[in-house]
Amino acid sequence: MTQSPLEMLEEARVLAEAGQPLRALMTYRNLLLLHPESAEAWAEYGTLMLASGQAEGALVALSRSLTLLPDGLPALVGSGKACMHLGRWREAAAHFDQALAKDPDQDEVRLELARCLARAGDLDAARAAAAKVVERDPVNAAATRILIDILIRQEDWPSLHHEMLRRVTMDHHGVDLAWERSCVNLLFGIMPEGWDEHESRLVHPANTTPKRAFARPLWRGESIEGRTLLLHWEQGFGDTLMFVRYAAKAKRLGARVLLLAQPELADLVATCPGVDEVIVEGFPLPPFDVHLPLLSLPKLFRTDLASIPAEMPYLGVPPQVPNRAGIEACLAGSEGRTRIGISWVCSRSFEGAARKSILPELFQPLDALPEVAWLSLQYGVQEVPPLHDVGDLGSSLSNFSDTAYAVSRMDLVITIDTALAHLAGALGIPTLLLLTDIPDWRWLMGREDSPWYPSMRLYRQRDAKDWASVIQRVLKDLEGGRIAL
Repeated sequence: MTQSPLEMLEEARVLAEAGQPLRALMTYRNLLLLHPESAEAWAEYGTLMLASGQAEGALVALSRSLTLLPDGLPALVGSGKACMHLGRWREAAAHFDQALAKDPDQDEVRLELARCLARAGDLDAARAAAAKVVERDPVNAAATRILIDILIRQEDWPSLHHEMLRRVTMDHHGVDLAWERSCVNLLFGIMPEGWDEHESRLVHPANTTPKRAFARPLWRGESIEGRTLLLHWEQGFGDTLMFVRYAAKAKRLGARVLLLAQPELADLVATCPGVDEVIVEGFPLPPFDVHLPLLSLPKLFRTDLASIPAEMPYLGVPPQVPNRAGIEACLAGSEGRTRIGISWVCSRSFEGAARKSILPELFQPLDALPEVAWLSLQYGVQEVPPLHDVGDLGSSLSNFSDTAYAVSRMDLVITIDTALAHLAGALGIPTLLLLTDIPDWRWLMGREDSPWYPSMRLYRQRDAKDWASVIQRVLKDLEGGRIAL
């Protein structure tokens, strides 16, 4: 028995919903051969083609539908999405505008419009579209993220700060909220208020610092002249390297300063001015009077942007470098050239490692730089950037003492946000730090320098996941002499 057009249409829909797109597409084709006047069938056929990755064909089918029914909402929306897939942002925006004129309550369509306008460079219109969705639906996470992306590109830091705090309030509660708020405030340089809330990290569920019960009290800012202060590490290597600088401030108050440190860092942090003795985690503690976690020092000293301790260098190369000979052997062929150390992969044990890491092939444009000796400071990674004759320093780095020595022999370090960045900065080595669009709070927003590390220059994503343009800016500055080599 011959099927009616309605029956054929329903069969195609059932096949599509059942996860059989090829059979569904064939059914739509058969229907349209027999009944090419069906705007509805053309719209559904085009939408399914788009979902199957056939954007060009989808746009043709959707255009046929609009010829038959000019204000057909599914075809207008589908045409906009097909144009987006093809990078035709203005055409896509025009389709979404028509769809919204027909039905202004389509928030998802308005968000697609915002994305198109942003990609087309019309940031004011994109911002207005995203903001309208946020106004209608304040808990719409997608709308907030789009608005945040736009504000980053517009460099509207007050509005961005407001939106990020609103997003945090929307997503977190209780102690989580206090910690997240502190990170946002610190990201925008709002200190010391940010440090006050940052104390909530000590009871945050994600805090992996060993739980310690000391017999002596916390230092709360009272006089420590003639007393012994125990500072103790928390969180990662980078945090220890960054905040051990405060030992010198405590020492100037007349205290004897002990530092409880990770075994991997013990020899390195012993070079820090103000540290009288390093105790390796797990070993017995000598007597002390008061104690404090390292990251509580900025709060106690009421640190703001103008009072960050930034006397450089505050770390040095330890006396014992286990693999000094291996490092020197790797450097032997680089005399007379500019030595640039590179790191591109974040520790996979770290949450967010994928966002911070960069595919090695994206570094290829830097190979245009003349007279450079490229040296990998990356440990345990086989694939290296496609740069001319990359030297493998990573295999010679058995600990942080080795790494400190290797970094001290560099003219420049180019790295993502890892402990290496803090080490290079603390050693006073010129460093280019490659950052995500919304980086960790310590790198702040809206500036190319770091008040924590004067020898460091920051290169930020302007769009999420866009590392290619970051590398191009690095290349431009190196070729143009903006960064001396």
